[in-house]
Amino acid sequence: MATIETQGLRIRIRRFRVLIIGRANAGKTTILQKVCNTTEDPEIYDTKGKKIDAAVVESSIKRGNHDIANEMVFKSNLGFVFHDSCGFEAGSEEEFDNMKEFILDRTNAKKLEERIHAIWYCIPMDDHSRTFQRSEEKFFSECDTGHVPVVVIFTKFEALRPRVEEVFTKTGVWDRLCDPANHARPKCYVRLESKSFRLICPVSELTWVIQDMNKPSTNCDTLLERTTFALDDEELRLCLVSTQQSNLELCIKCAIE
Repeated sequence: MATIETQGLRIRIRRFRVLIIGRANAGKTTILQKVCNTTEDPEIYDTKGKKIDAAVVESSIKRGNHDIANEMVFKSNLGFVFHDSCGFEAGSEEEFDNMKEFILDRTNAKKLEERIHAIWYCIPMDDHSRTFQRSEEKFFSECDTGHVPVVVIFTKFEALRPRVEEVFTKTGVWDRLCDPANHARPKCYVRLESKSFRLICPVSELTWVIQDMNKPSTNCDTLLERTTFALDDEELRLCLVSTQQSNLELCIKCAIE
């Protein structure tokens, strides 16, 4: 990996692009803020690079209008660009179709810098009655993500403390995610927790835990590491490693891979 010249890579790729998917209040913004080491809200730009007022975006979302192609960037780390799929989890077929079309277009874009390089799918665990919704089932069964790795992030996982085995086995969450018929199959799983507790669950061998997400000092180094090693392209790995600014250990691991 060290043989790839970083400056030339930056010219070809410019920024590492992530599509983040999940219901409202799944913790998506918190994850992105921690990845970019900030507490500020992102700036939002349209496809022509024009900055959009955050109030306008919020108003559009409330009216059911959301453009997944809009780019979110944080001043603290301009090397990342994020897209948010918000909308289709509410059951909107139009929003879901738009998301599918966006993934298809951006996985096959001719320019590497315009492609999405990873997908983070957030599934909140704090609602026992709606742990795995139709929106998740549709995504994993119908969306072909091609070579783009999908990392499932279980947020608010501590809410499942009394019912972990029941939720992951009796409700079929794990079986649905691992279904061989799925077009989008997760490469790995990351578990986010607001407090520490000992837990044995069926997905332990494929799950990496990030604890104390409610604390300012908590980072998402584990998520970045799992995403890095889920990538099958050496240049993209180097791009992500050079873009993230907090995990020196990840840089060392990639250097010796």
